[in-house]
Amino acid sequence: MIIIGCDFHTRYQQIATAEETTGELLLERRLDHQSGEAHAFYRSLQGPVRVGIEATGPIHWFESLLGELGHQLWIGDSAKIRASEVRKQKTDERDARLILDLLLAKRFPKIWVPTPAERDIRQLLWHRHKLVGLRTMLGNQLHALALSQGLCRKKKLFSKKGRTELGNLMLGPWAGRRRAKLLELLDQVDPPIAELDRAVLEEAQRREDAVLLMTHPGIGPVTALAFVLAIGPVTRFPRSKKVASYLGLNPSEESSGGRRRLGAISKQGNTMVRWLLIETVHHAVRQDPELRQDYQRLKFRRGHAVAKVAIARKLAVRMYWMLRSGADYAQLVRRQGSPGGTLMNASSSLA
Repeated sequence: MIIIGCDFHTRYQQIATAEETTGELLLERRLDHQSGEAHAFYRSLQGPVRVGIEATGPIHWFESLLGELGHQLWIGDSAKIRASEVRKQKTDERDARLILDLLLAKRFPKIWVPTPAERDIRQLLWHRHKLVGLRTMLGNQLHALALSQGLCRKKKLFSKKGRTELGNLMLGPWAGRRRAKLLELLDQVDPPIAELDRAVLEEAQRREDAVLLMTHPGIGPVTALAFVLAIGPVTRFPRSKKVASYLGLNPSEESSGGRRRLGAISKQGNTMVRWLLIETVHHAVRQDPELRQDYQRLKFRRGHAVAKVAIARKLAVRMYWMLRSGADYAQLVRRQGSPGGTLMNASSSLA
């Protein structure tokens, strides 16, 4: 088998090639993307080929090319690949040889990669997420304009009566023009978001794992679908701690010399799923008595921001165990209250 270490860039890639059996370096070369040089090189290779690259963004065309040719593509954890090199010198050639050495030594930190269909559904969720963020930004600007004139209506500002009051405010020429444009953009954003919501609901109802998560109070189709697409096969995570860490809901830590120092959450991993979980807390605590009690206790001791993050982590742990055990919310609560139940006891000890 031919082994290729690839340092991938937007416009080009640097490769280092070796034979798996001998480990002898065969070729080091820079391949241009726009001219078709990279396509021609990989099409010329005969026999089994394995290509290793760091996890990066714009590689879908490259993955499709290798899949079409029957070559293997291994994507590695960028942080672990970088940590395996102790020298401070960094060049494209050294990076390609480092990846090649890890592949030959069977130490390449390969990561799980979603299927093309799952990645496409992720684009649906990201598109909705960005439009919702845009709608929030437009609404905040309109609230600021209203507050500057002494009009405080909170959510009622966008009701029929609130919009009438907003439109009747006496503003300067440019402020009035800004108000009109913001309202126009807000009206343009709402229909696409509603359409995307319907698409997300249809997609979530097709997946048994998402339907299972939606049995939990407060968890809707957007959060359920985003969660299952983000974590992938639940068997990848032996413990719920791993899921919390994967989503960036674990505390950062700098402990040494027998003293433990915990900081804010690490915020590593999928930012959209973490944001959705924190937003879901508002709905979950209103419908789940246990979560509401925990939230009120933490809010009193540490403030609402810390309480929201803590409940979001608890939700992630619950969702993980629901997927792993196949239990819906009713079974989750029943097992929690049963002396013989182990579901939530296990989640508590591993959280």
